[in-house]
Amino acid sequence: MPINITMPALSPTMEEGTLAKWHVKEGDSVSAGDVIAEIETDKATMEVEAVDEGTIGKILVAEGAENVKVNAVIAVLLEEGESADSIGDVSAAESAPAPQPEPKKDDESKAEAPAPKAEPAPQPAAAPRRQEGQRVFASPLARRMAKEAGIDIAAVAGTGPKGRVVKADIEKAKKEGVAPRAAAAPAAGAALAKGLGREQVVAMYEEGTYDLVPADGMRKTVAARLTESKQTVPHFYLTLDCRIDDLMKARENINAAAPKDKDGKPAYKLSVNDFIMKAWALALQQVPQANATWAGDAILYHHRSDVAVAVAVPGGLFTPVVKSCDTKSLRKISEEVKDLAVRARNKKLAPHEYQGGSSAVSNLGMYGIKHFDAVINPPHGTILAVGAGEERVYVEKGEVRTGTFMTVTLSCDHRSVDGALGAEALGAFKTLIETPVMMLA
Repeated sequence: MPINITMPALSPTMEEGTLAKWHVKEGDSVSAGDVIAEIETDKATMEVEAVDEGTIGKILVAEGAENVKVNAVIAVLLEEGESADSIGDVSAAESAPAPQPEPKKDDESKAEAPAPKAEPAPQPAAAPRRQEGQRVFASPLARRMAKEAGIDIAAVAGTGPKGRVVKADIEKAKKEGVAPRAAAAPAAGAALAKGLGREQVVAMYEEGTYDLVPADGMRKTVAARLTESKQTVPHFYLTLDCRIDDLMKARENINAAAPKDKDGKPAYKLSVNDFIMKAWALALQQVPQANATWAGDAILYHHRSDVAVAVAVPGGLFTPVVKSCDTKSLRKISEEVKDLAVRARNKKLAPHEYQGGSSAVSNLGMYGIKHFDAVINPPHGTILAVGAGEERVYVEKGEVRTGTFMTVTLSCDHRSVDGALGAEALGAFKTLIETPVMMLA
């Protein structure tokens, strides 16, 4: 019998993704292990392999479709001797990828989906009655068709399950006409612009004052996770200054001693951030109770220092994890961070490379930022925010001197790391970063 190919879960927390590309088309023969599609999440783009051999009988989710729910049927595979006629009615799968408030109930309603379509002429006034800002349920295919045709999908009456807008509705709208997309943008803007009247928002739209850009998967995930963090994680912050003259000298000497190839290119080039990663990983080992994360009704004390590093990418950020950072050399940390950063920007990280860890480092020093408080990325228990190194005047034993300092701030989850414990860990970091030779001890 035909085999359903479903949207895979690429990570334990994945709920939906984008079907970025099909490597097969209907009628193609595939074997187990063949790459048939590419799935894009907010974190990475992964290849999907066939688990059975057969022929692609029908593709249900078009290339580029967004918000495809995990376990939604995306294609049907025919076994030997089967024909496309044996697939039956799978049109309801078109709406499966769209978000569902009650997945189980929707599954039951899908079997009845053809019935509403058979009813004559739905009332065109149903869709325009939606309140401003109210969510419009539509299949990815319908959304794409509406976008290409310049149709305001909120003004289309849906005939799918629970009023969902499907392909047939857009085709009908293209023939009979609906309100143009330009008229819908001020309404969406009015729903988002709190404190402004509709007339003001419409005027702003007509003047070209703003662009309304829907949030992509990455931005939605960042927004959800960090909102949850600030609402549920009791943050407190510890700040101190570190003098890094010895670190800068050690970095200069190590980089100068790096072997060079025939073109004169050094084998490695350490950054200040490499020293920071190493120092923080060792500090967590020296104060093991600070190497902790909250687990609901227990505290997890981690044996190794798995430290994530914040990597900025267009539209958001990634936090790939350097596993056992405390056991690795500065050169190894440098190579691994560079590799993770490049693949993060290209969305080529595997789920295990950005999940887990007990702490993180966020360095905005290269942007000239002196000091900031970072938001903890759950399930981490801490995050170290690092500012720029700068020359400052200071007093030592009654004498005025100058030195290079950087300000660091440790954000702690008070459920697992108390104030004194966080201060002890940050003090250990200060000792290591100010005396870099201690990292080799």
